[in-house]
Amino acid sequence: MCQEGSSVTNLARELERGRESYGQHAWADAYKSLSFVDAIAPLDAEDLERLAMSAYLIAQDDDYLRILDRAYQARVEAGECSRGARCAFWLGLRLLFRGETGRATGWFSRARRLIEGQQQSCVEEGYLLLPTVEQELDSGDCDAAYAIAGEAAEIGGRFGEPDLIAIARHLQGRALVQQGHVERGLALLDEAMLAVTAGELSPLVTGLIYCSVIDGCHQVYAMGRAREWTAALARWCETQPELVSFTGKCLVHRAEIMQFQGDWSNAIVEARRGCARFERRIDPHRPAGAYYQLAELHRLRGEFAAADEAYRSASRWGWEPQPGLALLRMAQGRVEIAVRAIRRVVSATKAPLDRAKFLPAYVEIMLEAGEIEDARSACLELQEIAARFDTSVIDALAAHALGAVKLAEGDAQAALGSLHRALQVWQQVDAPHMIARERLLMGLACRILADEEGATLELDAAREVFEQLEAAPDLARVESLTKGGAPACRPHGLTPRELQVLRLIATGKTNKGIAAELFLSGRTIDRHVSNIFTKLDLPSRAAATAYAYKHKLISTI
Repeated sequence: MCQEGSSVTNLARELERGRESYGQHAWADAYKSLSFVDAIAPLDAEDLERLAMSAYLIAQDDDYLRILDRAYQARVEAGECSRGARCAFWLGLRLLFRGETGRATGWFSRARRLIEGQQQSCVEEGYLLLPTVEQELDSGDCDAAYAIAGEAAEIGGRFGEPDLIAIARHLQGRALVQQGHVERGLALLDEAMLAVTAGELSPLVTGLIYCSVIDGCHQVYAMGRAREWTAALARWCETQPELVSFTGKCLVHRAEIMQFQGDWSNAIVEARRGCARFERRIDPHRPAGAYYQLAELHRLRGEFAAADEAYRSASRWGWEPQPGLALLRMAQGRVEIAVRAIRRVVSATKAPLDRAKFLPAYVEIMLEAGEIEDARSACLELQEIAARFDTSVIDALAAHALGAVKLAEGDAQAALGSLHRALQVWQQVDAPHMIARERLLMGLACRILADEEGATLELDAAREVFEQLEAAPDLARVESLTKGGAPACRPHGLTPRELQVLRLIATGKTNKGIAAELFLSGRTIDRHVSNIFTKLDLPSRAAATAYAYKHKLISTI
């Protein structure tokens, strides 16, 4: 009898220890203690919800779903229909995030049926509006999404539910951003973040809003806000050493910010940590964005084999490897492959902000391929998106694209104006790599205008930054432009690919032979040759050969 009493006492102590650990955000300890008690004496609904949440926060995803299902059953059996509906909502939401739409819809239906049988209104009605908001956002009906989220916020306010209010307000912010009302939308995201950083929300909702808001900031290139909220997310994660969920995403966001600010070495460290967590299934809540971020850094540093492997890993885990992979293929000289890839993804992308992620690369690749008309069209679309969303970084991306197109067309003076506008933005937001890219193109423009001193100043400034960043491909390009003096000038206005074709013409190769050597289609080479004859006002291949020798272009073959 004494032994039995002692066991009961020990079980009670373990239960209390689990509850205390939960209150102290020691999630692994809470999971261990509550699981121990549950194995001997099944927990009640309240403690099952604590155990489920602990499982979620240490990334025991299957346990989270299984235990929350038990909590749902316990609530329903006890006649606590509204609380049961809340369990069903969170089950459905997690399944939705996992891509299990059928099961998710089933749980949402269960939840709605439970609250429909209630005589009194309950806060869960507001939660069950949220999946509809997400559906409207995905379909592009931002007006409907904003209105429904407003209803959810009103219900949250009526019942004094901070979690629901914050989720609903941040969804309204996302709807406004997608409509082009960026400042109003960001203001609502900031409002939700005030509740997050003040510690007013549950751990799960805190993590979800952190990640969603930071993603929203990146979507419209609000880099200052993204930096601020990423730092806050990192601090929140650091206060909970046992937290696993959301930490992987935090690492990826940190890597993104570090890359933007020019801290590439540490960005690679953070991205690799994110990849390791995903590989070991430490954090299944984080998609494979870590691989894409790592690939981008390898590509920018000229580590092409490592970049290729990382892009493939991202793709294997369901992450779109474009536009980075297409830019990698271009850097490897496989321009035709790059063209096909970037055309495919741009054609399949409809939402303006999503297209804005791909259009800068599209312009760059089309210019390399000699498709100036396509590049110009994409540039105009990017300008329209920039005007609609009125954010400085998208404006800078559009100005950079326009400068590159004008340079390819030989209008160096117009190119300088656009490039200078972009440079001012990159200096304001402290983006070293983008600053150096603008100065490189400005150096080329100065050369075309016969301003050698200006060209030298711009190219030297670009080289210094590329050296600091260890941006090997960019550095090689600067070196090729500054080595040898006059031949590096491009008064002819040819693109690098056209210049390459001209050199091959001068060796006596046919269009078919050039296409085979450069792994391009015959049609593409025909277009390059036509562009060369037009730009240089040449009547024949013999004249083109003479031009190449006269201007000492043949020596670099």
